[in-house]
Amino acid sequence: MKLCVLTVPYSSLSLEETLQKLSKMGVQAVELGAGGYPGSAHLNVEELLSDDSKVEEVKALAIKYNIEIAAIAVHGNPVHPNKDEATRYHNEFLKAVLIAEKFAIDTIITFSGCPGDYEGAKQPNWVTCSWPSEYGEILEYQWNDVLIPYWKEAATYANNHGVNKIALEMHPGFCVYNPSSLLRLREAVGETIGANFDPSHLFWQGINPVSAIKALKGAIYHFHAKDTKIDKRNCDINGVLDQGNYGDIGDRAWVFRTVGYGHGKEVWNDMISMLKTVGYDGLISIEHEDGLMSVEEGMIKAIEFLKEVIIFEQPTDMWWA
Repeated sequence: MKLCVLTVPYSSLSLEETLQKLSKMGVQAVELGAGGYPGSAHLNVEELLSDDSKVEEVKALAIKYNIEIAAIAVHGNPVHPNKDEATRYHNEFLKAVLIAEKFAIDTIITFSGCPGDYEGAKQPNWVTCSWPSEYGEILEYQWNDVLIPYWKEAATYANNHGVNKIALEMHPGFCVYNPSSLLRLREAVGETIGANFDPSHLFWQGINPVSAIKALKGAIYHFHAKDTKIDKRNCDINGVLDQGNYGDIGDRAWVFRTVGYGHGKEVWNDMISMLKTVGYDGLISIEHEDGLMSVEEGMIKAIEFLKEVIIFEQPTDMWWA
């Protein structure tokens, strides 16, 4: 496994300044945004696609600071019912694939997206229940008419450009939000579709990440290290479907936290151990979204915490067995 950082929180710094900072902290790899919600502060996408010398300059920076450019993030909603929005996210996805090809990266991290509830809708409609019956009809339309056809074409495009792993972040608000929905799309589209396993989005749904990792054996292509703290008192009153502002930390049922501040070391040890058990030996990529910590403090604490729980080396022979 490798200690990685999604560099979005350092968007005010140049790529070189970011790599220099993270290298000093002991980070081994970076996940860079190439559009969509993460933005592209550290990758000039148009320039890199038109000038191979600029690609070589970025590669040289990575070598200089001994950090691998290991994954490309382009989270968005390419099946948005607003055609202009869908086209924008779709085009950013396509360009991100081409960027990944330039850097010989085989993994793109994104969302599944969420369509509207009918052809002609203006906004996405995330369905959370199957009754009354019209909700089931919406799901049939979203999956069979929009989502599956889109990702079949997107997977073919990605494969043609050397990207064989599309890691969908299981996130409420999008059609793929838990293991069963991820596996449903994977079964329909093929093994190009896998998971970006972010436990923070599973904790607040009441999902046990260790059990979810086991259920997704062979289908985990990326891992976001982010934590969630459940406020039991608020949760006991209103449940976990919280629509409050993320800034209202004291009033929410749950908030995102730096790793170790939502769940302790034992929980994270168990997650990392199960990842190894199911064969995942890839990136553990810090996504810092802690509203109680500065970027610098949150990143430092996450890095030091993960250095203690990540299993970096391959196991030795079981001489005792």
